[in-house]
Amino acid sequence: MIGWKRSGEENGVGVSLQETNPVWYGENYRYLMGAIASIHYYLDRYIAVKNGQDLIPTAPPQRPSWSDAPPALVTLSDRFHLSDFEENILLLCVGRALHPQFRELYAIAQDQPDCTYPTFHLALNLLPEPHWQAFTPHAPLRRWQLLHIATEEDITHSRLQIDEGILHYLMGEPYRDSLLAGVIEPLTPTTLPLPPSHFALTQDLIPLLQQPDALVQLCGSDPEQAAAIAQHLSQSLGRSLYGLKASALPTDLAAVKQLVSRWQRWATLAPNLLLIEQDSNATHTAALHLFLQTIPGGAIVATPERITVPHRAIAPFDLPRLGYSEQLHLWEAALGEQAQGLNGQLQGLVAQFNLSPATIQAASQVPHAGASAQEYAHHLWAFCRNHARPKIEHLAQRMETLATWDELILPPREKGILRAIAAQVQQRAKVYEEWGFGRKGQRGLGISALFAGPSGTGKTMAAEVIAQEFRLDLYRIDLSAVSSKYIGETEKNLRQIFDAAEAGGAVLLFDEADALFGKRTQVKDSHDRHANLEVSYLLQRMEAYQGLAILTTNLKDSLDEAFLRRLRFIINFPFPNQESRGEIWRHIFPADMPSQNLNYQLLGQLDVAGGNIRSIAMNAAFLAAHGGEPVQMKHILEGAKAEYLKLGRSLTPAETMGWIDPD
Repeated sequence: MIGWKRSGEENGVGVSLQETNPVWYGENYRYLMGAIASIHYYLDRYIAVKNGQDLIPTAPPQRPSWSDAPPALVTLSDRFHLSDFEENILLLCVGRALHPQFRELYAIAQDQPDCTYPTFHLALNLLPEPHWQAFTPHAPLRRWQLLHIATEEDITHSRLQIDEGILHYLMGEPYRDSLLAGVIEPLTPTTLPLPPSHFALTQDLIPLLQQPDALVQLCGSDPEQAAAIAQHLSQSLGRSLYGLKASALPTDLAAVKQLVSRWQRWATLAPNLLLIEQDSNATHTAALHLFLQTIPGGAIVATPERITVPHRAIAPFDLPRLGYSEQLHLWEAALGEQAQGLNGQLQGLVAQFNLSPATIQAASQVPHAGASAQEYAHHLWAFCRNHARPKIEHLAQRMETLATWDELILPPREKGILRAIAAQVQQRAKVYEEWGFGRKGQRGLGISALFAGPSGTGKTMAAEVIAQEFRLDLYRIDLSAVSSKYIGETEKNLRQIFDAAEAGGAVLLFDEADALFGKRTQVKDSHDRHANLEVSYLLQRMEAYQGLAILTTNLKDSLDEAFLRRLRFIINFPFPNQESRGEIWRHIFPADMPSQNLNYQLLGQLDVAGGNIRSIAMNAAFLAAHGGEPVQMKHILEGAKAEYLKLGRSLTPAETMGWIDPD
């Protein structure tokens, strides 16, 4: 690119101007050949003088004129401020690359048959207006690596060679740099309009990015939306957009400096816009900081949170999340007439999933021919759930949700609270958006709950039931694994979980809350103070999370009352009584399992929780299957003995009374 937008560069393909602008391409070629002809003229005169020939005074050939945009050589010399002598040195190298005749001329001019290449020594003797400064490392030819110098000789007699990317550029071909390839790549422009909040942000960024040393930071958790903003900015500024992932940077800092130099060379030739995407790979932090310190202006760095770079000013901007009304408008625009046929189900989908405009556009392609409104809404929901599925496998476990309300055996009061939680999950769109509670602020809009009770009493199953009813993903997070002894690491892990889960509003089940919660202790040192901050951060994110976040604990009494007050729901899962245990036994066996003479009332005598009942039932089923029999009370008795042995308990006669006929 030579200062104006080339056709074909917009899509990152790089189409030759020979095809898209043949007039310029022809004029550029003629101008370059005319410039090389002047080098041929200087070579002929130099050789003639060496041979003692008399010369007729002549002038170097005039370079051709051009009608429209300047030739590549003119643009390059102007951008890098090359003197006439430096430009002619560059042409010495171009001539050798394009014309085999030059090799013989260089050998003759230097009285060395093997010296078929130009050198600084030859340039000093051959070209007009020579100056030694052109050879220094900080002069344009070497600073921008427009040519390369072999190191086997001293500087004046070393071989000079044109850089391949610069040669292609001078010939009018799309710029290619082997060092940048695979690290900095062109990005495909978007045709989707920006939502109003993001468009307003671009209007603030355009004046900044027009400054020569501008570096802008977009802080947010959605790199796809940051890329969309960068694409619109590049179009508004008339620049091509390129992308760099921080994880692609080399870890060797010398290689990073070389990469910056090559990018700066390209940016000098054609002002571009670079989007740098930060990720969580800590091994590249030093490389990223060095890259940001030394890169020229015209760059956007997209980060999950604000970063600071020593000795470099970065203008930070928060990337606003798309609100409900913006999301709804995007859906309606993408679906068109199909939105009307969803019979109001679109609102619930919009309230649940926070997707990018590109993903919403992709969702509009979900097949709907012949499907009812209910079936089409179901397909859209499945599409959104799959695309919004958070990538937090290293911090959370996605669980299959098959449990139903009938399988969940709880006292009426506790089950009623669970129904209330489910109702709030279902009615969030109406209360927060249609009725306007969400417009009064985001604080406190998250649905947070604490499930307290002994192990095996149904806390996890209750979360499964709610997730299953609303076709949501359920993620189990072990807080004991998330917590870290290093200050700041726990919050970092929690931030990754919530940020990743926001797009789909998954149900988050934070297990073993006792690992993080506890009675607020007297602050004696920085670690005590930070432990309280970790808890506060978790509760703050739960209050703002657009989905359902659940904490579980076996020791509710150990939790601080100040923390409990910030949770919207608290449910105590009691140890099941005999009647409840009988109901659990009634629902624990699959319908396809053969059974014989099972007495659920007698089975309820076993003084164990639901989790243990499931283990006993599983053991009994394997015993019966191995014996080729249906499941009977004798098999459950053997399974119970194995489970009690694991628990370190003994079966009492009262628990198994009436199970087995003495005969």
